[in-house]
Amino acid sequence: MISISLPRKVFQGVAKRSDMFRLFDRHAKRPDRFDGDQSGTYASEWFEIDETSYSYMLDILPPLWMRGPIFAMREFMTGSVTSVFYVIRIDGAARHFHAYCDLSDPNSVEVMRTAIVTRESQPVRAMSREERLEHIWSTTADDYRGYAGPRWPKPMQGHRTIMLYGGKEGTFLKLLDTLTDDEIAAKLPVYLRHLPSTLAA
Repeated sequence: MISISLPRKVFQGVAKRSDMFRLFDRHAKRPDRFDGDQSGTYASEWFEIDETSYSYMLDILPPLWMRGPIFAMREFMTGSVTSVFYVIRIDGAARHFHAYCDLSDPNSVEVMRTAIVTRESQPVRAMSREERLEHIWSTTADDYRGYAGPRWPKPMQGHRTIMLYGGKEGTFLKLLDTLTDDEIAAKLPVYLRHLPSTLAA
């Protein structure tokens, strides 16, 4: 169950177009998808994309609005949450990003931009535990991720689960938030495993 709306990076690296479309709805299989206000599930998620994907999305439909290199999609994901695409110059290079912003908050677009710049301007490349978990969720196929159902204790139901391999014991499900450091390392690609985790969440 996800109900947070703090800016959070959900994918490490630059998402190509196929990755981008998959990341647009990382929560499509959640059991409460059509129940109540889902804004907290999506609002403030962000990830980097390539220039080709940025241009492609700009050309799909006329944007809801465009402010310089920032534009919002006119199709909303849920409630007042929609895709906002950014071109941001960081360390002298133009980079492209997608974020879900809740437009009911007039400051959300600029707050997100500031959060992205702050995160991507870190002098040392690092990943917080939360970013590691989000990357694992984003890159795991639907067949190997899900949500705790009625067989789980009531307090755990609706929380995200991940399939793990237990050697001779075979595969088993575990709550995403309870993965150990070793389990997280095993699920991450090699180039991300040894990054320091000094970055504040």
